[in-house]
Amino acid sequence: MTTNRVTFIDTMRGFSLFGILMANLLIFQFGMYGNDELKDLSALDHGAWYFVKIFIEGSFMPIFTILFGFSLIKLIESIRRKKNKSRWSILRRATGLIAIGWLHSTFLWEGDILFSYGFMILFLIPFINRKPKTLFIWAGIFLLLITSLSLFDSAEKTKKEQKEIASYVEKADNVYANGSYLDIYDFRANALPPGMDDAGLVFFLLIFLAPMYTTSLTLFGMGLAKKQAFVNMEDEKKWYKLGALLVPIGLACKSLSFIESNFSGMLLTGGSELLAVGYVCLAALIYKTRPVQRLAPAFESVGKLSLTNYLMQTIICTTVFYGYGLGLYGKLGVFGGILFGIVVYSLQCVFSLAYFKKFKRGPFETILRVWTNWSWNGQIKIKQKGSTLHE
Repeated sequence: MTTNRVTFIDTMRGFSLFGILMANLLIFQFGMYGNDELKDLSALDHGAWYFVKIFIEGSFMPIFTILFGFSLIKLIESIRRKKNKSRWSILRRATGLIAIGWLHSTFLWEGDILFSYGFMILFLIPFINRKPKTLFIWAGIFLLLITSLSLFDSAEKTKKEQKEIASYVEKADNVYANGSYLDIYDFRANALPPGMDDAGLVFFLLIFLAPMYTTSLTLFGMGLAKKQAFVNMEDEKKWYKLGALLVPIGLACKSLSFIESNFSGMLLTGGSELLAVGYVCLAALIYKTRPVQRLAPAFESVGKLSLTNYLMQTIICTTVFYGYGLGLYGKLGVFGGILFGIVVYSLQCVFSLAYFKKFKRGPFETILRVWTNWSWNGQIKIKQKGSTLHE
């Protein structure tokens, strides 16, 4: 069992943050609901919108999810090498992510993912000690379940629902573009989106349905970690070539989802996850090539600082686009937003490379590590005896 970090995983995590930023820029610029209702776009912005929707949105977050499952198993293996029990470390990891996610979504941005990831760890506890084959089977079951549930998302909205959404989007656009920090905070806290005024439904979506949507690929990542994937990459090329075939299949499914039908939601959900797996396999296939190796250290550094860089993306983008900052909400356009995202991410690459010349871990990574390991120096306390999660 190797004790070294799998550099490909850090590199892919950094790359996934680039895609996440590209997708989130539609939300930062046009709102959680408004980014799907854009009108009067130029030909350039229209093409850029379709590019983001098909090639990026919904497929880079699943990549991050695969890597999250992979890293969770590596974390548990690391803990168990140094002490017998891992139960409390896992629970603290989960609560730490829940706390950071709650603070992030409450005070900065409603598009947070950390909260759901924290609850997902709790949901995954029964699977931690399962064999890779079992994890892959359950991953397939959850994929089929979630894809099937997407059929219910394809129902056409009534005129009343469309009017309510349009009214909400108009209010949101005005508040985010012109409001103060307190105005935006108050809007997020009190102006619930249409259909989300049922507290029970909101609780169900946050606590159960949101983690379930990411469980499939998390289990897949956990299985890959247990199989020691991406360690001997030359020996796995045949699998990468096979998996890379999912890229055109996923792109085709997502493209077809834009044709209104009863299967649009299913094609979008299934295609997004297949494309994510295809991207990982394609990246693994070209990882050792010279051009990629030249860029890999930058992506790897961003990946090692993934929590800090993710939160910094929120701070930067809300400051640039919201009314209490530069007030550029909706003004850059979709294509301009992509260029802005490339600049922000490039700066994060430079910052991350420079940061690791002086420090070993990022500030938020350190906080989470201290809490997870329950020690001020962030190191795992070595113990000889103790219980485990049914090891």
